[in-house]
Amino acid sequence: MTRTFDTWEYDEIEIILGYTRVENHPLLAAWLETPAKSVDQTTLNYLTPLQKRLIINADAWNEDELKMFFIAPFLSQVPLYFDDFKPFTQRTMSATFPELNLHVTGKVEFFIAKGKQRPRQPYFFLHEHKQERRRDTDPLGQLLIAMIAAQTVNEIKMPLYGCYVIGRNWFFVIVNDREYSVSLAYDATKPELYSIYALMSAAPSLIKPYL
Repeated sequence: MTRTFDTWEYDEIEIILGYTRVENHPLLAAWLETPAKSVDQTTLNYLTPLQKRLIINADAWNEDELKMFFIAPFLSQVPLYFDDFKPFTQRTMSATFPELNLHVTGKVEFFIAKGKQRPRQPYFFLHEHKQERRRDTDPLGQLLIAMIAAQTVNEIKMPLYGCYVIGRNWFFVIVNDREYSVSLAYDATKPELYSIYALMSAAPSLIKPYL
């Protein structure tokens, strides 16, 4: 049986794949302790009007508008390009679970991985940029199945990090072994934007020990 990422809900991750949700997982707790960055004036001058744009439009934007007018410009300011890894977008990922007669596949919106032209060994995922007032599918379920697909095929077994976005709210997620953990919401229309910036900027330091 083949299922696409966009059909998954998070309770199926637990029931079908046997993963357990853990509150306050140590890996997530350590990540969330990243102090808010003191951004330089240039970055501050960029983020302030971007945040104002989100405040005005968060209720109205559709998924593509949220991605184009806020998420992509925001990510352009986060240091995510390094010699050993870089961001990729809209790439297909798949994995097979023979014991379940199950194949999963789908496109991942944004992730960080090794590779120049083709991604190898994905480390960090940002997925499912949903409109705030409309949710036809489960963004957490879709993020988790993409992360678990990567976990299954990665040569190096390591914790995976990610986040999903619903309108103004960002949720940070880790998957380690057969456990996952989810943060409370960080509201990008509030000063928490700088915590989001810090947590995203910390992604390379989470990845490098496993390279």
